[in-house]
This record gives sequence, structure tokens and C-alpha cells, in this order.
Amino acid sequence: MLTLSTADLAAIAAKAQAWADIFKLPLQHRTWRGQTGDFQGSGVGSSLDFQDHRSYVPGDDPRHINWQAYARTGHYSMKLYREEVRPLIDVVFDVSDSMSFDPGKERRAVELFYFAIFAAMKSGATVATTIVKGEHHRRLTDDLIHSHAWPKIVQDLPDTPSAAPPDLRPVPFRAQSLRLFVSDLLFTESPDIVLRSLVRGSGHGIILTPFLRSEATPDWEGNFEFIEAESKERHPHRVEREMLRRYLASYQRHFELWKNLCRKYDVILSRVPCEPDFQSAIQLEAITSGALEIWA
Repeated sequence: MLTLSTADLAAIAAKAQAWADIFKLPLQHRTWRGQTGDFQGSGVGSSLDFQDHRSYVPGDDPRHINWQAYARTGHYSMKLYREEVRPLIDVVFDVSDSMSFDPGKERRAVELFYFAIFAAMKSGATVATTIVKGEHHRRLTDDLIHSHAWPKIVQDLPDTPSAAPPDLRPVPFRAQSLRLFVSDLLFTESPDIVLRSLVRGSGHGIILTPFLRSEATPDWEGNFEFIEAESKERHPHRVEREMLRRYLASYQRHFELWKNLCRKYDVILSRVPCEPDFQSAIQLEAITSGALEIWA
């Protein structure tokens, strides 16, 4: 359950707009199809960027016939121009309770969410935004995002089982879009299911993963009461060194599996720590992984 106030969200959004002036999405390295815009596409269009010639085929637009070549050869040929397109970006925010059980993690997750939206908008892309919790998802309208009223939609989502992973299979990803997924990935379901969804329809995926150092490298020792983030069930445990060792090994294996399968699906995974300021946290891994770039 999100606890940030509307004023908190507005302040984060204002900062996210400034961060989008520093960091950008890696759009120049992809081939796009979509509405007219500023990026080179994979089709043939009517921009001023000349590409090639080909023979005339009945039904071709006569405006692109090379009449000078016809005067020389008596054969019709077509001038081809590189299509200019506007990329499609689908932003998906995992609003599972594990994303908000700690105030620092909640803030970093929301910062990444707003940043993803404003970075996509600054790129000139056509942006669609979805929240997902377990098997449920909702598309967010622009007015819900910019009025910071979207947490009410999160609150209205049905409860999900404590171990339920975010199901991206019913999310209406647009063909060949860039999918920005903000999630802590703390669920046991195989990464294959999420990753296949992120790349279906010739899509490209980038995962931004907020994490707490207390999750990654805890210093537990002695008696603790653990609270399950989704169900809020309490579990008393005495943490011995061997138990901590097993936890650390399991946590490391979990993210090694994600990293390995992301390489298989050509999805970029960037983990973002919650403790540093946003700009410092982003530069630790998101830049080197290729998830983000710095504006020149």
C-alpha cells in the first residue's frame, strides 16, 4: 500500500522532470516503427533522408518516381526515403506490496516510475502507462498521472496471494515498443515468464529494479520477527550465521538467474539502490548496463 502523499508525489515528479534532462533512454540504437517523429524507422517514408532506389511497382506513390532517371533510361524507378517515426514506450510499474513496505524503497520505486514516464515523454515517444499487481493490471490515463491521483487506482486493485508475481502476459504491450518495467523482482516465479512478455511482438525490455542494502547484505544476528511484505504475517526466527549464509547465497542466485536470462532475451536489467541520492544511484549501474544514457 502506497503511503506517499499527493504533495510528496508532486515533489518527486518535479525532480523526475529535472532528472529526465540529465539521463535519457537508449532509443538511438533501435529500429522503430510507429507514428511520424524524429527517429529513423525500418520502413520507407517521406522524410528528407534519402535511402536508395528500386524499380517501380504498380500502386506506388507517383510522387516518389525518379523522373530524371526515367528521362535517361525510359524506366520508372522509385526514390526511397528513410521513414521517420515516433517510438512507442510502454511503462509498467509493479505495485506489489514488497515495493512499498519500506519508506526508502517506496520512494525510490516511485522516483523510478515518474522518471521512466518523463524520460519517455522527453524522447518524443508515444507513452502508455500501466500498473500491475499479481494477475491484475490497470492502464493509467495522463490526467491520473499528472494529477498524482493514480495511487487510488492502486488501492482499488484486488488483494493478491502473498507469493503472486506480477503477471505481464495480459498487459497490452504495443508491437515493437520499448517496455520499461519497474519492479524489485522479489518473487519466485521463473524470470522466463516475465521476460517473454517483455519481448513479445518484437518488443525491447529494460528493467529498473530498486533494492535495499538491508535486503542484499543484511546484518541480522539474534532474534528477529520477520513480516511477510504481501500478507503481513509475522514469523519469529532466531538468525544464526548459517541461516544468514543461506539467505545471502539464495539472494545472489536469484539475481544471477535474472541477469543470465536477461542476456538470453536481450533485456537490460539495472538494479538501483535505494540509499544514495537518485542521480548517484542511477550512475552506479544503469549507465554502464546501457539502460540509460547521459544527454550530451
